[in-house]
Amino acid sequence: MSTLTLGVVSAPFDRDLEADFARVAGLIEQARAQGVQLLALPEATLGGYLSDLRGSAPPPPAFRVDGPEIARLAALAGEMVVCAGYCELGENGEVYNSVVCVDGSGVLGNHRKVHQPLREDAHYTAGSGFRAFDTPVGRIGMVICYDKAFPESARSLALDGAQIVVCVSAWPGSRTDAPENLEDDRWKHRFDIFDAARALENQIVWLSANQSGTFGSLRFVASSKIVGPGGDVLAGTGVGEGMAVVSLDVEGSLASARRAMGHLRDRRPAAYARLEPVG
Repeated sequence: MSTLTLGVVSAPFDRDLEADFARVAGLIEQARAQGVQLLALPEATLGGYLSDLRGSAPPPPAFRVDGPEIARLAALAGEMVVCAGYCELGENGEVYNSVVCVDGSGVLGNHRKVHQPLREDAHYTAGSGFRAFDTPVGRIGMVICYDKAFPESARSLALDGAQIVVCVSAWPGSRTDAPENLEDDRWKHRFDIFDAARALENQIVWLSANQSGTFGSLRFVASSKIVGPGGDVLAGTGVGEGMAVVSLDVEGSLASARRAMGHLRDRRPAAYARLEPVG
C-alpha cells in the first residue's frame, strides 16, 4: 500500500495576475515542504472570479490552455500535481470557467464548468461533460463549484474510474440574512453537505478548494477540506485562509469503504432509465 499526501487551499485571488502567481508560488513551496504530491487551488486562481453574480461585472482575463500562463503554472508545479482554476479562451474565441491539472511535464487534464449559477452564463460558455484522467498520483476527475450540486457530475467521474475528485470553488456566503460569523452561514452549510455527500455516495476521496476573503460584492466561505470515501472530513481550513494536508492510502481507503457496501457496484442502472420529470 502506498500513501499519498494531499493538500487543499483556501486563499484569495484577484485581477492582479502577477500577485496571483506569487501567491501560487508561495503555496506550492509551502505544500512542497510538507511533502504534498497533489495540491488543489481554488476556482479562478489565475485572474480572480466575478465580482458579483448579477451579470454586470467584467469577466477575468482569459488564457488558452496551451498558452504561456498555464505553462508558467506547470513550471511552478514541478514534480507536484497541481489543480487550479482559470478563465479559458477556447478554440473559437469562446470563454469558459475552467480548471486545469498540471505538473512539470505540462497539462494532464482540463475541465470546463458545466453548471452555471445565477448569471454566470452571461460571461462563460458551458462545458459539455466530465472525464477522468490518469496522473502520476492516480486517476482523478475535476469539477467546479456549482457542478458539485448535481450528483451526476461526481458519479460520472467515479464510473470513469476516478479515485480522487478535485472540486475547485469560488463559493460565496449567502447574500440575504447573512450572519456575521461565516460558520453560521447557510450557504457554507450547503457547501459542506455537498462535499461530504459526493464523497460518500461514490466512495471516493474528495478534495475541495475554495476561495477565501472578499472580492467585489462576494464574501467567500473558504472551508476547503479533504473528505474520505466514508464522507468523513479528514482535514480542513475552516472559514479562513489556509492549507489543509493529509497523508492517505487512497487505494486502501477506497477498497475498505467499498468492501461491504459498494455503492458503484450495487447500482441498478435499469431502474434509473427515466430520469426526466414525468408530466
